[in-house]
Amino acid sequence: MKTGKKTTTHEETLNRLARITGQVQGVRKMVEEQKYCIDIITQIQAARSALRSVEMQILQKHMHHCVNEAFTSGSKKDADEKMEELLSMMKKQY
Repeated sequence: MKTGKKTTTHEETLNRLARITGQVQGVRKMVEEQKYCIDIITQIQAARSALRSVEMQILQKHMHHCVNEAFTSGSKKDADEKMEELLSMMKKQY
């Protein structure tokens, strides 16, 4: 199923996670150096935003592959399991 967006590969995801790791290490350094609180919070928000972006890309990939496959397989059990899995995950975020 094509969505018009390029599918993110595991390598691209790992590269993004490495950059996020660098951002978090930068936040730690800012705290150690007792930088201005608002500057630290701004960097934390940027790291959280980047992590949410990676989360959304992984979720989209999961839905386009795993969930779609469960629904097109014709197995009601598989489709129900994937739906319950997604609902359970979403509940944990609220």
